[in-house]
Amino acid sequence: MSSRGSGAKRRGRSKAEQRAETLEQILDAAEYLFSQNGLHGVTLRDVARRVGIHTTLLHYYFKDKRHLFDAVFARRADVTSGRRMAALESYEAEAGDSPTVEGALHAFLDTDLDLYYEGGEAWMNYASFCARVSNTPEGAELMDEHFDPVVLKLVSILKRALPDYPEADIFWGYHFVTGALMNTLARTGRIDQLSGGVCKSDDFPAIKQRMARFMAAGFLSLKK
Repeated sequence: MSSRGSGAKRRGRSKAEQRAETLEQILDAAEYLFSQNGLHGVTLRDVARRVGIHTTLLHYYFKDKRHLFDAVFARRADVTSGRRMAALESYEAEAGDSPTVEGALHAFLDTDLDLYYEGGEAWMNYASFCARVSNTPEGAELMDEHFDPVVLKLVSILKRALPDYPEADIFWGYHFVTGALMNTLARTGRIDQLSGGVCKSDDFPAIKQRMARFMAAGFLSLKK
């Protein structure tokens, strides 16, 4: 009896709901595959096979692989950039005339690390995806499009926290921060091996305890 009810419920779904569900399955599958192999290491056939659909159906949703890649990037980019922007604006209002480097970095980094860690496997796949593609031309283009506003907000707070620092030092400092963040998001397992298991690359809470403080010290050390 419950089986018949379940079937009735499935049949009751609208075509729009079915299309939305299929679209999410496609994006999830592509996100995982791109996180493992990058844009050029994945074919539409690979994605279709992982979802369990025919490649022709994939073309119903996406013109080509690049459009799919862009959609995968954009799906979560607005969430993470929006959360970080809100955190930075909240910190800026709270700090008033006395922002600190560490405070700004906590707002920028901790918010993102929490999102990935608490979001489960899907968000961790997206983290790996961003890390893999960030140093590719196609990935850098999307980083510019989706993340520049929140990065420039961080930079503006850092400039206020370090008014006597050359602008070049602020931007180089951010460059080093984002490099460490991308290495963290990649979760390669190298730190696990090097440390004999003392540190684990997917232990984002442990990273969160240390990263902002460590990076803030780096900024402050640039003072001549």
